[in-house]
Amino acid sequence: MATLIHSLSDHSDDVNYCAFSSSCLATCSLDKTVRVYSLSDFSELPYSPLRGHAYAVHCCCFSPSGRLLASCSTDGTAALWDTRDGRRLAVLGRPRASPVRVCRFSPRGSRLLAGSADGTLLLWDVRARQLCRSGNVKDGSLVACAFSPDGNFFVTGSSSGDLTIWDDKMRCLYNEKAHDLGVTCCDISSNPVSDNENGFKYFQMASCGQDNQIKLWHILFAEFLGVEFKYKCTLSGHSAPVLACAFSYDGQMLVSGSVDKCVIIYETSTGNTLHTLSQHTRYVTTCAFAPHSHLLATGSMDKTVHIWQLDLKQTSAGNTVETESKVAVEDWSEDDVSAWLCAQDLADFVGLFKINNIDGKELLNLTKEGLANELKIESLGLRSKILQKIEELRVTMISVSVPVPDEFLCPITRELMKDPVIAADGYSYEREAMEHWISNKRRSSPMTNLPLHSLMLTPNRTLKMAITRWLETQQK
Repeated sequence: MATLIHSLSDHSDDVNYCAFSSSCLATCSLDKTVRVYSLSDFSELPYSPLRGHAYAVHCCCFSPSGRLLASCSTDGTAALWDTRDGRRLAVLGRPRASPVRVCRFSPRGSRLLAGSADGTLLLWDVRARQLCRSGNVKDGSLVACAFSPDGNFFVTGSSSGDLTIWDDKMRCLYNEKAHDLGVTCCDISSNPVSDNENGFKYFQMASCGQDNQIKLWHILFAEFLGVEFKYKCTLSGHSAPVLACAFSYDGQMLVSGSVDKCVIIYETSTGNTLHTLSQHTRYVTTCAFAPHSHLLATGSMDKTVHIWQLDLKQTSAGNTVETESKVAVEDWSEDDVSAWLCAQDLADFVGLFKINNIDGKELLNLTKEGLANELKIESLGLRSKILQKIEELRVTMISVSVPVPDEFLCPITRELMKDPVIAADGYSYEREAMEHWISNKRRSSPMTNLPLHSLMLTPNRTLKMAITRWLETQQK
């Protein structure tokens, strides 16, 4: 079941795009602004909206670490913003540039890909704020792009209907006429799937277009074999052009939005429809799943963004199927571990973990000796940070499999507390969540909405000891 839990209606014109980080949701609009919201309570951050583009903002995306937000506009530029304070860090553009329709960060966050209405493709060095490479599609405007999970390849979609695969040197490796009336969006799942024909691991890609269709593809990205591109199936359901599509984090679900005003959620393994959502009153222009959670955002020309909560179990063709967006940690692939590192602000270690083939099982077995001697991480502080994050992951595993006593959950985040504190209203909260609540200039109780007579937070050691004892009993 998909439940509408919140609606955002701050934009004054069509919503063009929405994107998640691990803690925020960003939306952009024809009204020239980008807005940023906290996932803890869907409140708009103090520095939002972001203003700086001279014309409509077509696309926005977070870097893997969540520290940067990119946006692109009809004004011919892409902008980089600091998500901590909303500062505009850079404007990436060229004189007399064509409107920029789409942008994407590479999986490691070091590159930003931007596609323009004149068919120009630009690859920027994020740190140096310099243009690395450029290219052009042979026909049409660039309206869609997606990176391969390793970042060495990317796919673009054009208004002429072509899907094109490129390497990181901007060399065209493959071209396919995918949608007769034009591509509108594409996405690549980060989770590989097996191909029974030859045993290789392929990645799922979805594309949608003006022909009312969503197509699923399998792509093999391999330096020694080149690129292999295979059509798998077409998903039906929409009665009008499909404007947006996106995979859930685990690749088990695909969501799409259409001119028919509907949002459809599919089960990718069967192609069956799980849900059809029809709360928007105009064209659905964008949709996105949150990483590592069961949230879905959909945006529309009706100027709203809807936030949906998905249940762990969905009904497909009368049968109950598991569609958890959290794969069991011990079953994580190396790419899942890479995504987790980025979400924990540890993106600098992605390459190191990949070289050492650290998957979910290896991650859970890491020790301080292994980090120092095998992975050669010299900094004691960084080793401690990684081990702390792994321990938090183990705690999360327990809380997923066993119901957590309600008094151990933070009222703000509804997650197991690690550092509980007592606020002036007498309730206990996770310290970080309550400090964030206060930092957003709130002076009222999250529980009672009454004014807080003091902002002092007192450690709740008794509750912390109780949580610790409960965790110890779950680990036996």
